[in-house]
Amino acid sequence: MSSNEITEFNEENPMIPGGDLDEETKEALKEALVDMKSEVKAMVFVKKNCYYCRETIKLMDHFVEASPSINGKKLFTYEVYEKETDQEVFRKYGIERTPTVAFIEGKIRYLGIPSGEEIRGLVETIIRVSEKESGLEERTKKEIALINKPVHLENIITPSCPYCPYAALLINMFAYESYKQGLKSITSDTVEAYENPDIADKYNVMSVPAIAINGKAAFVGLPYEEDLLKRILEVIKEQE
Repeated sequence: MSSNEITEFNEENPMIPGGDLDEETKEALKEALVDMKSEVKAMVFVKKNCYYCRETIKLMDHFVEASPSINGKKLFTYEVYEKETDQEVFRKYGIERTPTVAFIEGKIRYLGIPSGEEIRGLVETIIRVSEKESGLEERTKKEIALINKPVHLENIITPSCPYCPYAALLINMFAYESYKQGLKSITSDTVEAYENPDIADKYNVMSVPAIAINGKAAFVGLPYEEDLLKRILEVIKEQE
């Protein structure tokens, strides 16, 4: 089976890395996060007796440990919300699955533990949010500023896929740019396929990354920025 194919998910699937990191990865994480410029806070949504919820918290602890500090305060922090006790927070941010890691008022979300290759995209997302710069082309930024209708981007991934982090970063930055401009029209979900097989099945995903826009399959593989923007605008027009 190639690294981009999907297999059936079982709890504690050995194909999904957990939250523990080796020393080399910890050091690489620390070296990458040194580029953070301002505080970024994650929201981690979990439930009791959930293996990957516990592993996600472990992973977030590694991010906190690797994060730089300003005046003794870590630039990366997170807060945990439990489904059994924090239902209002779950409803407020539209969280239905655990674990979910969310940023910027739930506009950027990871459904399932963002481990394996996906850590790279998560790191770059955190850095860009901390720098308050999406890195998108100016034309793309101007077009996003005109999008005032809800856009839901879903990126189905697996932990071993080398292209998935780039797709995740791309949709995350579309959501961040919309948020940054005060519109908050775009939501990006990076969906771990083994933990959320029903979403992968919904789009008949056979290889990853696979991107859907407002419930419609749009791309298999990593799209160019301009192609993603064009398809978003087409889907909005089609659904008017």
